[in-house]
Amino acid sequence: MKRVGIFGWGVVAPRSPNIDVFSRNLEAGESWLEPFNGFGPDNFLVGVPEFSFDDYQSWVVERFKPNRFSQLESKMGLPVKYAIGAFIQSLRQNPGLEQELQALGTQSHIYLGTGLGDIVTQYEQSLAFHRAQRRWERFWASPTRNSERRIYEERCAARDGACPARTDSGASIPPRPESVPEDDRDLAEETWWNFWSSRSPQLKTYLEEMRAIEAVAVEGDVESGKLKAIKDKHRALRRLQEKWGTPQPPWQAVSSNFIWNIDNIAAAQISMLGQITGMSIAVGAACSTFGVTLKLALDAIRSGDAKAVVIGATDPPPSPLLVGAFYNARVISADAQVSKPLTELRGTHIAGGSVVWIVGDYDHMTAKGFKPLGMEPLAVGVTSDADHIITPSKEGPTEAMRMALERADTEGAEIASWDLHATATPGDFNEVEILRDLMSEDVLVTARKGIFGHGMSAGGGWELTAQYLGYERGEIYPTGLRRDELNRQIAGVHQNFAFDSSCTAPRGPVGKLSMGVGGINACVVSRPLADEDEE
Repeated sequence: MKRVGIFGWGVVAPRSPNIDVFSRNLEAGESWLEPFNGFGPDNFLVGVPEFSFDDYQSWVVERFKPNRFSQLESKMGLPVKYAIGAFIQSLRQNPGLEQELQALGTQSHIYLGTGLGDIVTQYEQSLAFHRAQRRWERFWASPTRNSERRIYEERCAARDGACPARTDSGASIPPRPESVPEDDRDLAEETWWNFWSSRSPQLKTYLEEMRAIEAVAVEGDVESGKLKAIKDKHRALRRLQEKWGTPQPPWQAVSSNFIWNIDNIAAAQISMLGQITGMSIAVGAACSTFGVTLKLALDAIRSGDAKAVVIGATDPPPSPLLVGAFYNARVISADAQVSKPLTELRGTHIAGGSVVWIVGDYDHMTAKGFKPLGMEPLAVGVTSDADHIITPSKEGPTEAMRMALERADTEGAEIASWDLHATATPGDFNEVEILRDLMSEDVLVTARKGIFGHGMSAGGGWELTAQYLGYERGEIYPTGLRRDELNRQIAGVHQNFAFDSSCTAPRGPVGKLSMGVGGINACVVSRPLADEDEE
C-alpha cells in the first residue's frame, strides 16, 4: 500500500492567523474564545478567526494582474478568503511545492469542503433582497401608483370606512396592517403590499416596457455585440426607472457575490490561484468534513489517480443565524463561561476559520526533496449512523474506528493517544465509552474544543493539526482541562487524559474521531514518522 505524507499545512483559527501562531497558542493551553454579543448583549462565547486578507496581497500580486487581488477582496466571502490564506501558508512549508502541484497536471487534486457555506454572504444578501422587496411592493401598492387600489380606497371612503371584503374578481382582501397586533404588523404589511402590487395595472405596464428593453438581442460580432447590448440595456433600464420614479427592483438588489460564494468556490479559487488543473470539488460532511477529505485523498493517491491532493475545510465566522440555530438545537453553552469537554457538559462554542493540508504520494514527494510534516496518515474510516440527525449513535462511530484500525493494520490496544470529538455535551460520556470498548486503559486522551471552539467543518482539521504538530515535537499540547474538573461519571470509565500542562507524547500509533451532524463519522489513524523510520 502506498504511503502518504503531509507536505504543507496552513490554518486560520481564533487568535491564530497562521500555522505558526496556531502552534504557539497551543502551547499555552488557554481558551481562544471571546464574547459574541451578536444579538446586542448576550451570554455566548465564540471563536472569531484572527485574519487579514491583506497578508496575502503580495503573493497574489506577484502572480496575477494588479486587479486580481481587488477582485478577490470585493467578490469573495470570508470562508473563501480563509481557505486561500491557509492554502498559501501550506505552499510555504516546502519550497517548490507550488511548482510541483502545477507540474503534476491532472494528478494534482483539490478536495476542500465546508460545513456551513458562506452563510454570512447569504444572510446579508437575503436581507438586501427582503428590504428591496418591501420597498418595491410598497411602491406599487400605493394608491398614487395603483389605480385598482385607488378605486378600492375611494369605495371605502364612500362607505364611511366600511371597506369591501373582496375585490370585483372575488379575491379575499387581507386585513389592513394597522388593524393587526403590533407583533404581527411586519408580516401584515408585506401581505397587504404584495396583494395590491400584484394587481397594479401600472406595474404591468412597467414590466411590459422592461420586457421590450430586455428583448434586445446580441447582433454582429458576438463579443463586441454582447458589450453593446449590455450597455444599451443598462442605459434604457436606468431611463425607465427614472421615468416611473421606482425604487431599486428587488432582482437588482442581490449581489452576484451570492453566486460567487457557493460551496465549491473555495476549491475553485485555489485551483485558479494555484494553477492546479486536476479535479477540484467541494466536500460537505459537517463536523467530519476534514476527515472525509483526507480519506478521499488517501484513496486517490493509493489508486494512482493523484500524486498530490490539497485538502481542507473552511467555515464563516460565528453569526447570529448559526449561534441561534445551535442554541435551539440544545448543544451550545450560553452562560458566558468556557465550557470544556469532559467536565460539566454544558455545551460547545461556535468558531470559524479554515485548515488546509497538502498531502502526497510519500515516495514521489520525498524523492523530489520535499520534507514530510507531522505524522503519517495510515487510514480513515467513514460511516453513517443512519439513525439521528444530531445525536451520535454508538454503532456508527464504533464501526468507523474499527474500519480505520483494520485498514491501518493496527490493534486498538496499540493506540498510544486518541483525540475525541467531544463537544462538552452528554455525548462526551458515550464517546469515552465507545473508546474504551476498543482501546486500553493506558491510551492518552485529548479533547480540545474548550480551546478553540467548534468549527463546523474546520474544527476536526484543527484538532488533527494540533495532534500532528504535537507529535512532530514529541509532546502532547495542554488541553486546558484541569484534573479536578473531570466529570465524575466519565472518570469512572477512563482516567488517562491530557490536562492543563503539556506532556511527552507516548510512543505508538494515534487516532482521532469526528462525528458530524447528520450522523457522519470519520476516524483517522496515524503514526509518528519516527516509528516508520525505525522499522
